[in-house]
Amino acid sequence: MNTVPTKVGFTDILKGVVKMAPDLPGMARHAPNMIFRSPDKKNSIGQIFAQLAADHPDRPFLRWHGESSSYGECNRTVNRYAAVLTERGVKVGDVVGILSKNNPTDLLVILAVLKLGAVAGMLNYNQRGDVIDHSMSLLDANVLIRDPECDEAFDSMSPERHPEHILDFAALEEAAAGKSEANPAVTATLPASTLAFYIFTSGTTGLPKASVMSHNRWLANYTGIGGLAVRLRPSDTMYVALPLYHNNAVSVSLGAVLASGACMALGKQFSASRFWDDVIENRATAFSYIGELCRYLLAQPEKPTDRAHSVRLIVGNGLRPEIWDEFVDRFGIDRVVEFYGASELNLAFVNVFGVKRTVGFCPLPFKLVEYDADGQPKRDGSGRLVAVPKGEPGLLIAEISERVPVDGYTDSRETEKKIVRDAFKKGDAYFNSGDLVRDIGFSHITFVDRLGDTFRWKGENVATTEVEGAAGEDDTIDGAVAYGVEVPGCDGKAGMVSITLAGDQRPDPKQLADRLYASLPAYAVPLFVRFVDELEVTSTFKNRKVELRDEGFGDVGDDEVWVLKGRADGYVPFYDDYPADVAAAKAPR
Repeated sequence: MNTVPTKVGFTDILKGVVKMAPDLPGMARHAPNMIFRSPDKKNSIGQIFAQLAADHPDRPFLRWHGESSSYGECNRTVNRYAAVLTERGVKVGDVVGILSKNNPTDLLVILAVLKLGAVAGMLNYNQRGDVIDHSMSLLDANVLIRDPECDEAFDSMSPERHPEHILDFAALEEAAAGKSEANPAVTATLPASTLAFYIFTSGTTGLPKASVMSHNRWLANYTGIGGLAVRLRPSDTMYVALPLYHNNAVSVSLGAVLASGACMALGKQFSASRFWDDVIENRATAFSYIGELCRYLLAQPEKPTDRAHSVRLIVGNGLRPEIWDEFVDRFGIDRVVEFYGASELNLAFVNVFGVKRTVGFCPLPFKLVEYDADGQPKRDGSGRLVAVPKGEPGLLIAEISERVPVDGYTDSRETEKKIVRDAFKKGDAYFNSGDLVRDIGFSHITFVDRLGDTFRWKGENVATTEVEGAAGEDDTIDGAVAYGVEVPGCDGKAGMVSITLAGDQRPDPKQLADRLYASLPAYAVPLFVRFVDELEVTSTFKNRKVELRDEGFGDVGDDEVWVLKGRADGYVPFYDDYPADVAAAKAPR
């Protein structure tokens, strides 16, 4: 089995440079923007899109079920949507909530918001009830654009969280009829420092946090990942089945498309069985991924469409090293642009040089440091952080400077919690990624694990306290501690919750599952429930949580464990083949 490289050498870099030689002219166009990008410069996503529409009005920009719309056509629609938003008072700095599954209207509304210098508040349509209410309170939007296919999420929202203006797609189209198709005048005046997106990420509070992305930071992805690493051609089409509320889609994928004036083909949602058919229908030559997507594709039976497509490169994060070669060999992928980043993180690593089974390279300053059991940086006797030796796993922290600022979250207090001050000397500042990585040379890293109170499952960050709160709503449960556990053959960590009972009665396994599905996004519903006699609630509680995480579902002694069979069956007693069923995508259903 192939393993993660332990070292990246000069030969690896040289091979990568040779392979990128045909793309050097395009790279040369983008490279200066990586070095001289200024937040004060009049530059924005809307300007880039408008310029492409002016230069290449007939070139395809957006494809949906195989049908194409041109840059010019889409730009005119975007401008009409912008006029509708302007009539409803949207101006620079305002927030427009967007609640939608992937479709052309979703993407064009996003561009309309950005052209006005407003902020696109990208709501996660899996959220329900108190969680989506919390997200709406963070947005503080005056306008909400909603997809009728997200009615379940919208209907669970408290009426007091509704903004002044709510438009579903039909109402938006009706209002846009006959509006001006000219570019909004404000677009050309926007500096790169203008805020562009609020993208929700789970945090240790148990409720979502809205990470802030400025046009300037989006432009760093546009240049660094799109222009220098992905390097699409104008004739390329990137297929995106990941939700547009994800940075992977709205930043990395859209950035790569606009960096070359290529086409974006949208899929409403990912389907493992239909994936290659959709790729072929949309004539895609590239697609974006998360690790789970790749694993689900490998789990599908082999069929002719595995190689009947035209995809030559893929971009994403989480492709596990142990399936990397199998994936590219089976599906005939020429190049994998793996990257590492986070919505709130002020740097990103990207596989520019094509080194297999790594998350790639970053030219910006970072450190790997020792950490404690809670995922916090550990300080020595003098109060400074301790760097780990090269090749050893360490907590990744990114230096904060005028050149590499942090956009952070909407809540400055939450941002401050992630900043490590006086790390190596008085006055310095670093952003705590919360992730464990390994430095393997030439500014390349490999991902090791996610630390702290969140874990990743199905490509989403899961907040343990959110899961604990949902489990605690059951009257039979006295206490709950949630954490992520490794399942062989799976990306990320699956949810597990250890519970104590309020009395002699156990929760009903089906009703417990129903309650958790109703309160949490599907990816956050724990796969394992462990019954324990007690949970520590003293100052050592977090250490006990680490012990539970280390014990997982295999080292539980005489404790009873339930597993999630699916929505229909709820929880059932643990059985030996369950981890293999999860890895094979047979459970939960």
